[in-house]
Amino acid sequence: MSGATRLQHRRRNGATVLLLVSVVVGMVGLSFASVPLYRLFCQATGLGGTTQRAVTTPSETAAAVVRVRFDAETAPGLGWEFRPLQSTVTVHPGEERQIFYRAVNKTGEAVTGAATYNVTPAKAGIYFDKLQCFCFTEQRLAAGEAVDMGVVFFVDPDILTDPNTSDVRTITLSYTMFRAHRPGGPTASAAPPAHSVN
Repeated sequence: MSGATRLQHRRRNGATVLLLVSVVVGMVGLSFASVPLYRLFCQATGLGGTTQRAVTTPSETAAAVVRVRFDAETAPGLGWEFRPLQSTVTVHPGEERQIFYRAVNKTGEAVTGAATYNVTPAKAGIYFDKLQCFCFTEQRLAAGEAVDMGVVFFVDPDILTDPNTSDVRTITLSYTMFRAHRPGGPTASAAPPAHSVN
């Protein structure tokens, strides 16, 4: 093989290696970005029971009623008791409502928790709007502390006219509280005030 041919092979091999390294770096980058991108997609579309965040309530309320059930789970290792104070409420779509969940830190140390949530049936998620929620931020409870944490929501009246959801008369809002992996606390603007019950 001549020197010119070897040089061409080295250049091609170098280009191939560069391409493969770029593909691997791109795949790693996409794998890290996939969770936040999927979350944004679900929030925009209501896919998978993801609720919507709203700024204001609709100007009209519907005459029909929808029953909203509340559910709570606690991930292992959190050390909290976590439950809704109201198990069910009946609302008129378009009506603003506030309910509370109680969290009690049963451990001997301060613990920061974060909540994940969804709505069932999943097709109703796009019509379940939260104005304020403890789930928008992490919650830090001192050892033995108990707090009531609020959720302000409404069911969009369009749920009644959408052919896919016009039969929905019961919605379940479920939360799972788990230990947060980074320190942090609630911000006043993102969640309604938590009321200490100690």
